[in-house]
Amino acid sequence: MKIFTCKDRLEDIMTCIYDAWSEALRIGHDQIQLKKEPVFQQTIFDEYIHIDQDLSKAEKVIRSIRREISDEAYLNIYLATLSVEEDALQAIYNFLRVGFKTGESVLQQYANPYVMRILELRRKVSNESHHFREFARFERLNSSNVYVSHLEPKSDVIMLVGRHFANRMPSEHWMIIDDNRKTACVHSKDGENYLRYLTDEEFQTLRKTEDYEDEYTDMWKTFFQAIAIDERKNYVCQRNLFPLWKRKHAVEFKK
Repeated sequence: MKIFTCKDRLEDIMTCIYDAWSEALRIGHDQIQLKKEPVFQQTIFDEYIHIDQDLSKAEKVIRSIRREISDEAYLNIYLATLSVEEDALQAIYNFLRVGFKTGESVLQQYANPYVMRILELRRKVSNESHHFREFARFERLNSSNVYVSHLEPKSDVIMLVGRHFANRMPSEHWMIIDDNRKTACVHSKDGENYLRYLTDEEFQTLRKTEDYEDEYTDMWKTFFQAIAIDERKNYVCQRNLFPLWKRKHAVEFKK
């Protein structure tokens, strides 16, 4: 078995699919597996092949998906690439094996486990993105008009979240930071969003932004406490709707 591995980035994933597919034409798809890095436990008798990104190969894969299957299929695949699930890359590969044979109608094959898995990954990523659009809390840096929000999503959804706030706050400087991946979705006033990979020094500096408080922070905490009805408090229901791991950076829950 040959196992192709790559970094958890769109261009790397598409390049990995290209190279794995090329090898599968020689030895068969059943002898190929794909995994995102890091791979924590390698098997003894399998060959691991690291793949670096190649933009031309990545573009060929994306173009083939959109032409031979559909734009909707590519959207499903793109969202699946953002998933934290360990089998996400293999699920994409399996879906493409079916999709290139079937064509546009592949997304209606609900009895096919490969199709259902890709739809399940899309649903999970979309739901997590939707949740963090609701749970994101921005804090203004001292003596500046820059707003910063810290999130710790399981899947790589900050660009999806950022797309929402680009429509809501287009004329503000802001950034959404993924503390798990040390990346930031940066938006300049009346500009476009872009993804930035933070250095350790930049990340440590930006982590301190959560220590800043102003009158609006206090007002929000007061409002959160004031509207609560003691007789109707239900912490089990609250944790179902707003899980503990998602509220780490919500100011109203900070002591």
